[in-house]
Amino acid sequence: MSQISIILPTYNVEKYITRALESCINQTFKDIEIIVVDDCGDDKSIEIAENIANKDNRIKIIHNEENLKLLRARYEGVKVATSPYIMFLDPDDYLELNACEECVKILNTIKNIDLIFFNAFVLKNNNKIERKLNFQEKCYIKKDFLKKLLKTKNLFWTMWGKVIKKELYLKAFSLIPLEQNTKINMAEDVLLYYPLINISNTIFHLSEVLYNYQINNSSITGTIVSQNIKTNMQEQDNVVVLLKKMQCSYNFNSALLFLIDYFLLIEQCLLSGKQNFLHFKSILFFKKIKFKFYRLLKM
Repeated sequence: MSQISIILPTYNVEKYITRALESCINQTFKDIEIIVVDDCGDDKSIEIAENIANKDNRIKIIHNEENLKLLRARYEGVKVATSPYIMFLDPDDYLELNACEECVKILNTIKNIDLIFFNAFVLKNNNKIERKLNFQEKCYIKKDFLKKLLKTKNLFWTMWGKVIKKELYLKAFSLIPLEQNTKINMAEDVLLYYPLINISNTIFHLSEVLYNYQINNSSITGTIVSQNIKTNMQEQDNVVVLLKKMQCSYNFNSALLFLIDYFLLIEQCLLSGKQNFLHFKSILFFKKIKFKFYRLLKM
């Protein structure tokens, strides 16, 4: 059994899939499993992946019967993973070659870690900007990690940039009150981030930059301004409803929920181009006040 399974939910990324898979294959730590989830795109992504898989038996390709979108496509990959820990790689991004090695060092040193956060580079055009949590490199118990998150307001809620205990991910997914066949592409990361943070006991912050996030104009987030704005905003609204249901059902941290809600609204303002409208400004103001109030209650 490998120590880490890297999961790539794959949909129309033929331009980038080779780079992503090579960054997995060439990891300095070799005891890994690589799972490509075919989410029924219409380009040559999976054909390319299959050609590469023929040369490396660590690569497993699973085929969805229909397009499940990111939330469920990732889940399908996790279900078949054989490693105790998982790492997500969006196929238009790539890993630093020492990513798994650095994380395994921590896993072998400190037992029973639930989550590892690590830093990333954001790549756009010729610019490379470091995205980091700005936490001290150490192991945190959940209470201290939450306090730090709420104080810095730096959530880093993507599923990439982390190593996650598989059994914890599956538990977090089971806590999302999803209706059957619900498919989500927008803000889907935070649906897992919120329960993961609340049910984790030990979280390690690794200050190394191990992930490269490519701003891709043809991706879901890259094309959102020019198409389907209303649909994607509705999807975000649905995510907030699901988050609130989880908070009520499991008594998760309410201050963290209000901070997430605040940042999601900022995203909606940017999507709609109405960030300067008085209506949005007033709602943002009251959400910020609400977060501060609940944060003080939790401290």
